[in-house]
Amino acid sequence: MAAPKIQPGTAPRSVTILGSTGSVGCNTLDLIRRAPDRFSLVALTAHENVALLAKQARQFRPEIAVIGNDDKFDALVDELEGTGIKAAAGRQALVEAASRPSDLVMGAIVGAAGLQPTLEAVRRGATVALANKECLVCAGDLMMREVEKHGATLLPVDSEHNAIFQVFEFDRADAIRRIILTASGGPFRASPLEKLAAVTPEQAVAHPNWDMGAKISVDSATMMNKGLELIEAYHLFPVTAEQIEIVIHAQSVIHSMVEYVDGSVLAQLGSPDMRTPIAYTLAWPDRMATPAQQLNFAEIGSLTFEDVDKARFPAPFMAREALQSGGAAPTILNAANEVAVCGFLDRKIGFLDIAGVVGETLERYTHSRIDTLDDVYATDAAARRLAQEIVATLV
Repeated sequence: MAAPKIQPGTAPRSVTILGSTGSVGCNTLDLIRRAPDRFSLVALTAHENVALLAKQARQFRPEIAVIGNDDKFDALVDELEGTGIKAAAGRQALVEAASRPSDLVMGAIVGAAGLQPTLEAVRRGATVALANKECLVCAGDLMMREVEKHGATLLPVDSEHNAIFQVFEFDRADAIRRIILTASGGPFRASPLEKLAAVTPEQAVAHPNWDMGAKISVDSATMMNKGLELIEAYHLFPVTAEQIEIVIHAQSVIHSMVEYVDGSVLAQLGSPDMRTPIAYTLAWPDRMATPAQQLNFAEIGSLTFEDVDKARFPAPFMAREALQSGGAAPTILNAANEVAVCGFLDRKIGFLDIAGVVGETLERYTHSRIDTLDDVYATDAAARRLAQEIVATLV
């Protein structure tokens, strides 16, 4: 990615939130609620949580509220009756919401459903705060070509990439030796290897530092989340895959680091609160206050680091191999992982089977090119079918 360009905006800054009822969307609205003079809402979208979407719309008064599930349209209309807020539904309505003029688009729709709306925002040259992993994991080359072609700006929302963004000198990228992604190591960082096979879904979702959804928590437990972040970092920053490293930092105080050729290492530190990186993207290039807890360094005492053990955490190594293979491999990796995690949460397979399903899917799927969104959707669907077949053999 080239140096980010500051887009001209208005005061207050107009914002569209794609995926307003999820964790990132709700935290974004919490920050906007605390600084109402700085922001105005253009559009809010959700998949099917009509009640929460309507509640948000009534409070923040966007021009339009969109529900992705067509079957929920009448319910949304009823909820917004008399407000003057336009209601819409369906996949195309999500794309149209992204195309509406706004200074910033928060791309927080989870999964493949977020690809097309986010790409639409990019194609109108918007500033996009990106919280959707699939945009770069499954369609990274395509997405970054469109960013360059249309002069859009991507601001990473993930705490790790946001940390890197804050200390990465884009105009001196040749002076950067490496990027260091930090990982908490999840709840099983120190568990005996022989006990991992008996891990339950309840144990896997109990993250020691972050409050996250079930799927993301399991990804943290396997460290697949860090593998996906490695792929994202490759697309977001002008470095090679070999310049991106992962280190376990159990305290989750340092959110990532950038090392320069002179030996200097710049790090971004903060309490584990997603409102910090979200606020950075909302106010960029300025900053805004957040309710995030201040760090007490005396209380923290010490910061520790460990290498990633491949025997315990094969997932990030699979992700690196998929990135190096190129083409559809990262898309296949992501699809297989989602199927495997779902199988684990449904108690169909064991914790250690997650990596096994991903690895076998990558081995058995014939890799192809990713040139269009249709290629992404087709590869994703086929990889999911294959992974489901593999899961079925383990049940």
